[in-house]
Amino acid sequence: MFASRTKWRLDPNQFAQALEAHRRAGKELLDLTVSNPTECGLVYPKQEILTALADPRALAYSPESKGLREAREAVADYYRGRAGFAGPGECVDLERVVLTSGTSEGYSHIFRLLCEPGDEILVPAPSYPLFEFLADLADIRLVPYPLLYDHGWQIDFASLRATLTSRSRTVLVVHPNNPTGSFVKPREAGELAEICAAREMAIVADEVFLDYTSGPETAPTFALHDAALTFTLSGLSKISLLPQMKLAWMVVNGPKALVHTAIERLEIIADTYLSPCTPVQLALSTFLALRSGAQAQLQRRISTNLEVLDGALRESKLLARLDREGGWYAVLRVPVTSSDEALTIALLERCSILVHPGHFFNFPRDGFLVLSLITHEHQFREGAGRLRNFFEG
Repeated sequence: MFASRTKWRLDPNQFAQALEAHRRAGKELLDLTVSNPTECGLVYPKQEILTALADPRALAYSPESKGLREAREAVADYYRGRAGFAGPGECVDLERVVLTSGTSEGYSHIFRLLCEPGDEILVPAPSYPLFEFLADLADIRLVPYPLLYDHGWQIDFASLRATLTSRSRTVLVVHPNNPTGSFVKPREAGELAEICAAREMAIVADEVFLDYTSGPETAPTFALHDAALTFTLSGLSKISLLPQMKLAWMVVNGPKALVHTAIERLEIIADTYLSPCTPVQLALSTFLALRSGAQAQLQRRISTNLEVLDGALRESKLLARLDREGGWYAVLRVPVTSSDEALTIALLERCSILVHPGHFFNFPRDGFLVLSLITHEHQFREGAGRLRNFFEG
């Protein structure tokens, strides 16, 4: 009666069972996996947000397949002054901007645009597990290509090339990656473009964490990348820390003929759904203008928690934090005394600490834990201390 594409294994694993039992027992829980910015103590400009949503024009329905023009202009303004991988680029053309209700919908549109059932999408490993479900729903296959760690993360191009087949349609990059926090380097972006252009493949670049860099420099964007057909995704969820507003966008770039065809077809796909909410589209320019205040608070939180974590690990011979360049996660390399799942259960039961096991993000082997750096500072400080004591104990 039900489609095979949704035949997922839904029974809870041991880790989920242990967490549920812990919560049912009413025990203390130091959650070092927090990912919802609206629940981590940020101070939002409430009145400005609510006023922006009260625009009287929202009472009229004027659907546009790519999104309201003024909303797309706000997206183009977001990229104004940014550089591409080849240096300062031209402004984003708002006619190449398509609004969606979230990046997941954007992925769905792109996969439907580019892929036949059974086609293949190359995705980085480690990376966020959401892609597995999106691929299942689009009837396509995910093929992982590894990110290697050696004084920083880098794309394993030999392995990436080895995975290519006649059914390969796109290479997906997360810039910066979640959870490694690594940005695609200009040399890597150039090599990806060469591969994709030669094989008539596209690049799909997820840039939802683009604004969160560990240094003062802004990162280059794929939205100004023209060597190969490129779809750049971002949205309010991370950029303005407003996940509840459900508005995202894609920017299409590349050779003009390919972009023209892609936009024509995306307009039909987007027109079929017409899903972005009108009040949020009208408020988009305000929400993007307000992002600096919320981002500054979160960047301070990330910096503080990172200092706390590094202080806790400074003299540890068993634990090491891997280098990161952005995002809001930290990856720890830990002793392999058991599986990552068994380790996270032990941390939960013995120390009341909740962390992500590495396999959740498709790390290739055990020995990795992932921590969120946007956790409340007092919780993070206590959790980092307990984490060290658990291993050094």
